Amino acid sequence: MTVTPASPAPAVHAKPARAVLDALESTPSGLTAEEAARRLESHGPNRLPAPERPSVLRRILGHFQDVLIYILLAAAVLKALLGDWIDFGVILAVAVINAAVGFIQEGQAEKALDGIRQMLSLDAQACRDGEWAMVDAEDLVPGDVVRLRSGARVPADLRILEATNLQVDEAALTGESVPSVKQVDPVEHDAGVGDRASMLYSGTIVSAGSGIGVVAATGSGTEIGRIQQMVSEADQLDTPLARQLAQFGTMLAWGILGMAVFMLVVGYVVHQFAWADLISAAIGFAVAAVPEGLPALVTVTLALGVQQMARRHAITRKLTAVETLGSVTTICSDKTGTLTTNEMVVRHVATATATYDVEGKGYAPEGRILLDGEVATLAAHDDLAALVAAAASCNDARVVEEDGRWRVVGQPTEGAVVSLALKAGADTAGVERLAVLPFESDTKYMATLDLVPGEGPHTGRMVRAMGAPDRLLERCALQRTADGTLEPLDHAYWDGVIHSLAQQGLRTLAAAERPAEHEDDILDHEHVEEGLVFLGVFGIIDPPRPEAVAAIAECHRAGIRVKMITGDHVGTATAIARDLGLAPAQGEVRALTGAELEAMSDADLEAVVRDVDVYARTSPEHKIRIVRALQRHDEVVAMTGDGVNDAPALTRADVGIAMGIKGTEATKEAADIVLADDNFATIERAVEEGRRIYDNIRKSVVFLLPTNGAQSLVVLVAILVGFTLPLAPVQILWVNLVTGVTLSLALAYERAEPGIMDRPPRGSAGSVLSRSALLHVVIASLIIGGATLAVSFIVRGWGVSAETAQTTTVTILVLGQLAYLFNSRFLSRSSLTLGVLRGNRALWVAAGSFLAFQLLFTYAPFMHVAFQSTPIGLREWGLAAAFAVVVFLAVEAMKAVTRARHRARDRA
Repeated sequence: MTVTPASPAPAVHAKPARAVLDALESTPSGLTAEEAARRLESHGPNRLPAPERPSVLRRILGHFQDVLIYILLAAAVLKALLGDWIDFGVILAVAVINAAVGFIQEGQAEKALDGIRQMLSLDAQACRDGEWAMVDAEDLVPGDVVRLRSGARVPADLRILEATNLQVDEAALTGESVPSVKQVDPVEHDAGVGDRASMLYSGTIVSAGSGIGVVAATGSGTEIGRIQQMVSEADQLDTPLARQLAQFGTMLAWGILGMAVFMLVVGYVVHQFAWADLISAAIGFAVAAVPEGLPALVTVTLALGVQQMARRHAITRKLTAVETLGSVTTICSDKTGTLTTNEMVVRHVATATATYDVEGKGYAPEGRILLDGEVATLAAHDDLAALVAAAASCNDARVVEEDGRWRVVGQPTEGAVVSLALKAGADTAGVERLAVLPFESDTKYMATLDLVPGEGPHTGRMVRAMGAPDRLLERCALQRTADGTLEPLDHAYWDGVIHSLAQQGLRTLAAAERPAEHEDDILDHEHVEEGLVFLGVFGIIDPPRPEAVAAIAECHRAGIRVKMITGDHVGTATAIARDLGLAPAQGEVRALTGAELEAMSDADLEAVVRDVDVYARTSPEHKIRIVRALQRHDEVVAMTGDGVNDAPALTRADVGIAMGIKGTEATKEAADIVLADDNFATIERAVEEGRRIYDNIRKSVVFLLPTNGAQSLVVLVAILVGFTLPLAPVQILWVNLVTGVTLSLALAYERAEPGIMDRPPRGSAGSVLSRSALLHVVIASLIIGGATLAVSFIVRGWGVSAETAQTTTVTILVLGQLAYLFNSRFLSRSSLTLGVLRGNRALWVAAGSFLAFQLLFTYAPFMHVAFQSTPIGLREWGLAAAFAVVVFLAVEAMKAVTRARHRARDRA
């Protein structure tokens, strides 16, 4: 009789392997096929479940739940009531297109889950009925014993039972750039995922060695399954622009409704107009007031921004993210490969008598070795020559050049040493390896028995070792001096060197050697136990990107905080933060580790989150907590990441940014923006672009609304005064449409304003129109509307036909809007400059198209039928042009008064 297995304790990493097997009711030889089948029926297949998704119809209808879309639909209904089915179709098409764009762009979280599911292994080597066999990874169950070798993808969460030189690339899960060394022994109960050396996690890849483990969790119970659950539960926030447009749309809708009711009451009570005429006038007023082109304008401006950002290596997957970047107040960045080069480099070399500095970046063998500022050669420095030669030969890595780029084949730290040897000109081509002792997690070193050609103290048969400094120091009694002589090992000196390098955030490797003239061509640990001569220590680092340093300084100047969130150790992260300028060069660096975060409540974290510069050894839960804590301070947060562990935080952040080169597919699918070059400097450039785009959207809104305001004013005044409408509703729609597809789009191409990165971020609060901008719109509407009414009254006084008066009124409205376009190019400075005529070719294309449409409206017979227009003469054109100049000058006078008020307020 088979007993249903009890669930193992959650912290299996902290329990002995035998205890985990007992808890899982398994044995070192695995399960029987019968038992595995029974457990599969109980636990379910080892795969991540697909999330429930709403129906297509529900998702489509969801994109019509927007105030501006309601306004568009209301306008379409009004046009249908007027019987103008062509215009009804045009307005309805705008609403449908906007909804379609949103529908296509949605589903980022679901795609992220698809990307995570694709990370799982397809098959596994499991022990069933006492024999090893390949089984489908989906058929694995808790208690199965699985064998893994180098290159294999871990198929489930495993507690290690056996490990031989086992190293696993967990970068996608932890962000750690160097493969994790695994062991059988349990670790501390509170160890973070990156420190659980006794565990293998589903989706990670074995980079070296082999191992055997028992399945502790499958499917949604795995670490990667927890991450999937967090992605599905992560709230996706509205963008600042979406919130501002929704607020503006609500305000505009109530304003239109209130004015329409007021107009109906005045028209009926004061002028005793017939209800039919009043309803027709109210429809005309609503058509005039509704900015039909605004949603399309925003969409087109964002789309143009997407193209511009793509040229800057930022691929945008979600239109609204383009603008959201411009309001970012905090950037939470991964370290490896984003702020750093993701290429290990030897920066310092310490021997018994000197510390050498090494130039160069990446794995390219370019750069000098310096001692006190002078070039140090191997010929002149025997201590350096011995150290470099030993480390270069006791090494399995190599660096190769492909398409002009150097990369490492093998372990990154070993590759850094090989690159150093090439920089120094060390010749190891003639060295013959007779035997090798591979790196093991227990010993933390590798050793070789080499036959070195030539004559001298470093030739002949040599035992050489390279690995952790503390392990090699235990096996050494002597050290080599500058002239090649030997002296007793100075433990205190080396402890100080290693501590100093660690404080700089450097990883350390050491090398040692001894002669082996009379030994066989075999090598075991006994040959490395004693008699070694300690040669020195390498200080290795993944250096900061130079352009990232400048970009961070630019972000700080723009009022944007930058925080490092990494899976790396706190010492390394802190040192890199100092080099990058994220933290002060001197004094204390505010840093929190994952263990410290685990002990903090949400309220405690919220209290300190804005003051902490570095978060180290973090888990996916920690990252999403950090993002939420920042957002509770009304921060607009951009989060970067490359591993699947970053996906939940990227989904929750206001802007999720994934790495395009080294990022996982799950991360890219969860992100709003993908960096094609994995470079933090690209984020800074994208923020600048986002600010430019928002400025242009604001300019376009400030430009577009006075068109509607002026038309509404004309209709309103006509009703209140009791005059015939100066504009027909169809003519109002013409002006709205022709302005929306020509002039308003020209402002989308405006260059960035001077000092755009010198001002603080605007944040998420407020409206798309500030009070001053709203006042600007109102006054501009009054100016353009007043000019339109004046021209209408003057032309009617000439005794012309109603069609001529209305066509002239449309003409002044069009030319006034063209004049106002030049006012809108520089909202905060004067447009009375020749500069207003330069810098935007699209403006002249739009102006030319705009005038061509107006000429078509005025002189094409078929337009006369559709829009009740008629040809006008030079007198009417001259009058309209004169009043357009008046509009330009009046708006400039208003801007000058506004600037004077702002200067006076600033002085006060």
